[in-house]
Amino acid sequence: MPAMNRPPSPYGRGPRTPRPDAAPAAEARDELRVYGLNAIRAVFARRPEAIRKVYLAEARIPALQPLLKWCVAHRVGYRVVEEGDLQKLASSSHHEGVVADVLREPPMPLSTWLRDLPAGPQCALWLDGVGNPHNFGAILRSAAHFGVGAILLPKEATLTLSGAAARVAEGGAEAVPLVRLGRADNSIAQLHGAGFRLAATLVEGGDDLFEAELPPRLVYVMGAEGGGMDRTFAQNLDLRLSIPGSGAVESLNVASATAVLLAEWRRRARSAL
Repeated sequence: MPAMNRPPSPYGRGPRTPRPDAAPAAEARDELRVYGLNAIRAVFARRPEAIRKVYLAEARIPALQPLLKWCVAHRVGYRVVEEGDLQKLASSSHHEGVVADVLREPPMPLSTWLRDLPAGPQCALWLDGVGNPHNFGAILRSAAHFGVGAILLPKEATLTLSGAAARVAEGGAEAVPLVRLGRADNSIAQLHGAGFRLAATLVEGGDDLFEAELPPRLVYVMGAEGGGMDRTFAQNLDLRLSIPGSGAVESLNVASATAVLLAEWRRRARSAL
């Protein structure tokens, strides 16, 4: 490859350029290893200062010229590595030729999100027990596509963004903020105070999604994969919704159901404008 197409690598200069397997222990707890072309491009577009290290295949150099030039200008280490190294770094064969270590963005408090929320129709997702990273990534992708305002995470939830989820989200992880809730009753009261109604999403027994009245400011509460939502919790919410189907299968998985729910809310919100 001509030298003019390869920015000079800052790898090996100074203390911020360790080997791929030697991330600084002090920073590692706050870093997330992201992989996949769209996921890393999204980080670079929104918060380039969070990027700490980049590893890429030689074939990706042309596609990542702006990122690599930024790395050179800001003395952020990058390294061209082999396919096997990328698989080890990502712990996945789905790295798409690029891996990056970035600073993790912590969830914001609910009060902060509500304070800065613009007027008008809004939709958010409350994830009550969702844990599978691929489902989480697919939910983030749908949430970004349909303009969801936030992903709400219960106080006790251990769900965090992973590299696998970020890749599946295809950039959606940077488009939708994560919000950490407090006590469930306090969080519900705060959301009600901001004009939201909360809808439990049930496999069966809820009102037909396509017939029910959907408020312009709505929080869909999505239950755990497999076990579904706690029935007592569901009964304490404002709405209970189900997605009607043919009956050929028991239900949609949580990621597919989320896409259907968001598409219907988006359709209603747009028609009301």
